[in-house]
This record gives sequence, structure tokens and C-alpha cells, in this order.
Amino acid sequence: MSAREPAAPLRWPGIVRLGLVQSAIGAIVMLATSLLNRVMVVEYALPAALPAGLVAWHYAVQLSRPVWGHGSDRGRRRTPWIVLGMTTLALGAMLAIASLGLLAERSAWGFALAVMAFSMIGAGVGGAGTSLLALLATRVAPERRAAAASITWIMMVAGIVVTAGVAGSLIDPFSLPRLAMVAGGVAGGALLVAIVAVWGVEGVAAASVTAGSPTPAFGVALREMWADETARRFTLFVFLSMLAYSMQDLILEPFAGLLFGFTPGQSTQLSGVQHGGVLAGMIVAGIGGSAFGGRSQAGLRPWIVGGCIGSAVALGGLAMAARAGPGWPLAGNIALLGFANGVFAVAAIGAMMGLAGGAGGEGAGREGIRMGVWGAAQAIAFGLGGLIGALSVDAGRALTGSTAQTFTVVFGVEALLFLAAASLALRTGRRDRAVAIAGEPA
Repeated sequence: MSAREPAAPLRWPGIVRLGLVQSAIGAIVMLATSLLNRVMVVEYALPAALPAGLVAWHYAVQLSRPVWGHGSDRGRRRTPWIVLGMTTLALGAMLAIASLGLLAERSAWGFALAVMAFSMIGAGVGGAGTSLLALLATRVAPERRAAAASITWIMMVAGIVVTAGVAGSLIDPFSLPRLAMVAGGVAGGALLVAIVAVWGVEGVAAASVTAGSPTPAFGVALREMWADETARRFTLFVFLSMLAYSMQDLILEPFAGLLFGFTPGQSTQLSGVQHGGVLAGMIVAGIGGSAFGGRSQAGLRPWIVGGCIGSAVALGGLAMAARAGPGWPLAGNIALLGFANGVFAVAAIGAMMGLAGGAGGEGAGREGIRMGVWGAAQAIAFGLGGLIGALSVDAGRALTGSTAQTFTVVFGVEALLFLAAASLALRTGRRDRAVAIAGEPA
């Protein structure tokens, strides 16, 4: 072990600085997954399946997250990997803009360029995001993890919202050169913010070896991580909960329009109610989890389970709303769903930080690959969730001829997924307590 002492836990200013990196990631991703989606479909009259497929591909590329995380474990420093990931992400976004002209001409080269661009976007998100979470897991004190998760995710949402507002106001009247100029400003500014934010936060001492043995090769490290029953169960929890979380993304607004007669403006406002609930849930879980969650991930488990059960209850309400129709308190139901989603998401990320580091035990020096595996599970769930939700609604309406019955079944399945995730979290808790009583490292 190095003679140097490990760097001291991050104080709140350091946590906020790392949150700015999440803001920068969110700002650039918004360009690719939201703004470019609209431009391709509306301004260039391209098939909607094209941007949808590219977004799905960027999630698939994030299966590389364990590789990025393992690289930062072996290097013993996270900062270079964060900067490399952000640079890749920014360049990918600009390459995606450059592909628009060729795509508009229906050129095969445009499609190839777009695939390359979204590959870079996925790799950049995976590299920067995984290394950032590993750095937080390494440097944030246990009692601050829930609050740190809340701060960084709220700042990511803020980055998306601010960028959407600014970019949206600057690209009118629309032209490709104007879009390229605005996107270049966003990508370049976000990259600069991320570099300045992360510079010097990690500290020189963070380069010291935290464990007695060197980090093994990727295959060995992955097998060691997967041999941990708690890590395996938590991976399944992440997948199930995030699958349920993302299945609702593409169907809530159509649900409000088809069964409640909401106009596009009203359904968009309803989406705002949901995101407001998510924000409130994140704040409550961040403050409550840090104040009452204790120093271990076990203290966050009630928040995780409560958020999952609350999400299941809210989805059960939406299933009943599909039968009841107008007159159901839909806005309140959606607000409850958002709040419960925010609670479980922040608590789960806080617990993820604790499990990744292992409190200095067997997880020390393996934070990157653990965060990478869980990030890959989340990316797969997000890539599949929206697609499964939308396809299920289409298939259900075609088979049954009943929109109400279809939404009842789909929301019911989502509720069951959340209950299964809550059960996994509880079973992991019982296993951890049994291990602790036996005197083994948890």
C-alpha cells in the first residue's frame, strides 16, 4: 500500500462541483436524444424510427460501461477517464449534427456517420458517467451519499432543462448552420464546465493504491464481482426497477390523450407535473436518507423499498384510472408516481455508491467495474423499457380492441415489476444482516 494517506472525503462544494459534470452530461445528451429527434422527424421529414433506433443504439453501446469503469480502477484515477468520456461525448454530438445534411439527402454515408456519432455519444456517457459515479463512491462519506446522489441528479435535470430552454430559443429561425452553431456552443461549453469542475477535486492522493493487491484483468475482475451474491442481486434490482421506471416514459402522454381527452398542451403540462414530483422525491430522499439513513447502504433500504412500493401503488392507481376515465384525479396520481420514482432512484444510487466501495473492504479498488456493471444494467433497462411499453400498448390495442383494458394491463405489469424490485431489495437486506451476524465482510 502507498505511504500516502487516502484523500479526505469530499465536502459539499466538492460534491456540487462533481454535480456540474452531471449537468454537462445531461446538456449534451439532451441535444442528441431530444433536439435532434425533433429536427430529424419534423424539419427533415425522416422516419421517426431512425432517431428512435439511434437512441436505442446509444443505450446498447453503454454495455461498455464495465470496461470504462475497470480502466479507471486500473489507473487509480478517475479524472482522466471523466475528461476522455466528456470529450468523446461532445465530439459525438457534433458528428451527429454533421450527419443531418447527408441524412436529409437519404445518403448511406449519412446513416453511417449518424451510427458512428451515436456510438461515440453512448461511449462518452458510459465513460464519463461511470467514472464520475466511481469517484463519488470513493470520495463521498457514507452519511452524505444519499444527499450526493440527490444533488448530482437534480443538477443533471437542471442541465437538461436549462439547455433545452436556451437552445430552443436560439435555433429559431431554424437552419442547419444555426443548429450547428448552437450545438457547438452547448457541447463546447459543457465540456469546458466539466473539465473545470472536475479539475483538482480528486486530489493527488487518490492515485494511491487503496487495496493491497493490484487490480486484476477485466475478465477476472468481472468474475470476482459477479461471484458476490449481493452484487448480483443488486444488479437484478437495478434492471427490474429501471425497466419499470422507463416503461412509462412513452405512454403516459398518449394515455392522457386517448382516455382523458387531454390536448397536447395539457398532456405536456401533465409531464411537467410528473417531473416536478420526481424532483420533490429526490430532494426528500436526499435530505431524509442522509439525516436518517445512517452510515451504510442498509440505512437507505427503507427509502428504496418505500419508493418502489409507492411507485407500484401509483401505477395501480393509473390502472384503475384507465377503467374510471375522466373524473379520476389524474394529476395527483401522476404527481405521486413522480414523487415515489424520485425517492427510490436517489436512495438506490446512494446505496449503489456504498455497495461499490464496500466501505473499504473487498469492494475497495473495484468501484469502477461495479458501477459499470450496474450502469450497463440500467442502460439495458432504459433501452428496452420505453420500447416495451410502447409496443405493449400497440399490441394490446390490436389484440383486444380496448384501449382501457390495454393500459390497465400495462400499468399493472409495471406495478408488479416494482414490487419484485422491492422484494429483491428486502432479500438483499436479510442476506447482509445474516453475513454481518456471522462475522463475515458484507
